[in-house]
Amino acid sequence: MKKIIFTGGSGRFGKVFKKFNLNKKNIYYPSSQSFDITNLKKMEKFIRKIKPKFIIHAAAISRPMDLHEEKIDRSINTNIIGTANIVTLCHKYKIKLIFFSTNYVYPFKKGNYKEHNPLLPINNYGWSKLGGECAVKMLKNSLILRICMTEKPFAYKYAYTNLKSNFMFHENLAKVFFKLINKKGIINIGGPVQSVYSFAKKDNKAIKKKFLKIRKNSLPLNSTMNIAKFRKIL
Repeated sequence: MKKIIFTGGSGRFGKVFKKFNLNKKNIYYPSSQSFDITNLKKMEKFIRKIKPKFIIHAAAISRPMDLHEEKIDRSINTNIIGTANIVTLCHKYKIKLIFFSTNYVYPFKKGNYKEHNPLLPINNYGWSKLGGECAVKMLKNSLILRICMTEKPFAYKYAYTNLKSNFMFHENLAKVFFKLINKKGIINIGGPVQSVYSFAKKDNKAIKKKFLKIRKNSLPLNSTMNIAKFRKIL
């Protein structure tokens, strides 16, 4: 079986992905110390040892969103420069790269965005992931997944009624991930369009309503994606 390196194995999705792939001995989950994405030499040493055919790059800084405004150096070093480092090594060693991006790269008002539509993030997190995408697009043997997902159960006591989303649970992607691994280009990944409140209420009847007020560097009210391409693959 072709060897795979999965970055971000200790993250929220990484833990779920491991659970669904315990029987696969060809997947390696290096720690951030042995595979530090800001350190080219460390990564190259690990790659030369494992000789992978795929790298699934899920390691990133995401929440809290304010961190991307307050400590932009961390956001840039991890999400942009770290991703560019991986792209460099994938090119050098002829490795297929699957990059986890976000629907936050899209504009925030119209919704139903397709993979080829123009991009315009509303906050620094979106810009940091778009910066990573720019590097990945230079690698022909690559796949960008623009994902809208969250942990189960829903992590908050309230949910926004006026924020539309394509939320799906981590488990939903973990179950079907290997149907995507040989694809190239860009694929929007998520569930049906609905308010975050409607999504959360299905699993938690006690969830409270909240209204999102738009401010500078806010969450996007409607960065929903057209997921027809994803549905066709499934």
